Amino acid sequence: MTISTAGTLTRIREDLWQTRLDSPFPGLTTHAYLWQGPQGNVLFYSPATDADFDAIAALGGVRAQYLSHLDEAGPNLARIAERFGSTLHASLYELDAVTKHARVDVPLGYERFVDDNGVEILPTPGHSDGSTCYLVTGVSGERYLFTGDTMFRTKAGSWATFLPPGRGSAAELRNSVAFLGTVSPDLVISSAFAGEPFEQVDERRWAQCVREALATVPA
Repeated sequence: MTISTAGTLTRIREDLWQTRLDSPFPGLTTHAYLWQGPQGNVLFYSPATDADFDAIAALGGVRAQYLSHLDEAGPNLARIAERFGSTLHASLYELDAVTKHARVDVPLGYERFVDDNGVEILPTPGHSDGSTCYLVTGVSGERYLFTGDTMFRTKAGSWATFLPPGRGSAAELRNSVAFLGTVSPDLVISSAFAGEPFEQVDERRWAQCVREALATVPA
């Protein structure tokens, strides 16, 4: 599926780049993704360090950064905004956690809409109160769904959920995963992952992915 590389970035679609592998703490692996959208470059999730900044700059920098939930907040948010002059989009319900590190320019509520960057905002509370997924249409017409930690791939290749102890809501998480089943993506990309970070899907496979994830929601 890899097309090419640019510096430290891996090109997975004509207009979509993956940052290097990060491990913010033991047992957790993540990537961030740079989408070259019609209004400029959009960064989904957050790299843990500035190691990819030069490669990102060579591709035109970052117009806007979107967080899927509070676990992606950290000191690098301020560095990204300072280096690229980007705006930060994050949940209104997680401002306390995020603004410890950087100003949130565009707070997101529980409204589903398509913004000026061509990003469809999909509120999906459950993993955390402000968990949010994002859907965009790539230059080829493929629809990229960024699920954050609401759904992620396991080592076995299935999809699962996780409810952190003392946080979030199993009922909301179940509803959010079911809601994602009504979306029709072609490429699904999680934030944290245990196996592969993304999967190309068709309608039948996506329905199966949602069933797999629903089966892991705590009773």
